[in-house]
Amino acid sequence: MLTLKLLFLLMAANGVPILINKGLGERLAWPIDGGAHFVDRRPLFGSSKTWRGFIAAIPVTGLAAAGVGFPFELGLCIGATAMLGDLFSSFIKRRLGVPASGMALGLDQIPESLFPLLAVRVELGLELIHVAGLVAGFTFLELVVSRILFQLRIREQPY
Repeated sequence: MLTLKLLFLLMAANGVPILINKGLGERLAWPIDGGAHFVDRRPLFGSSKTWRGFIAAIPVTGLAAAGVGFPFELGLCIGATAMLGDLFSSFIKRRLGVPASGMALGLDQIPESLFPLLAVRVELGLELIHVAGLVAGFTFLELVVSRILFQLRIREQPY
């Protein structure tokens, strides 16, 4: 049951920005990096990483946590660290020349699931092997759900 709850929260945290983007389009889609470039002259994160998605994911994940019986604050932590993991992924992808919203298998899934799991590991008593299994499970689930969302025209690209 713990595994399913955590996978649900990871999916919620990482799905909120996608759903908000579909619902709002470009409205309030202010890039986190403000269009800034790193020393390599590539975007810091890219235009698809917005304050709107980042900020919305945190309280929604808190509410989702409360809905499955976890403390609201634990959900806030999972939401925030999932978004930080997503920003980390985007930063690395830009350095590798992958365009905004471009796919990089593993890099798109691992930090956004690993960072939050490590953040709550001690509080939930997770062994590292459990964390690794959850990251693998999230990666698989994210790839499946991403294709479904693409088929439903919610995602612009399948992963």
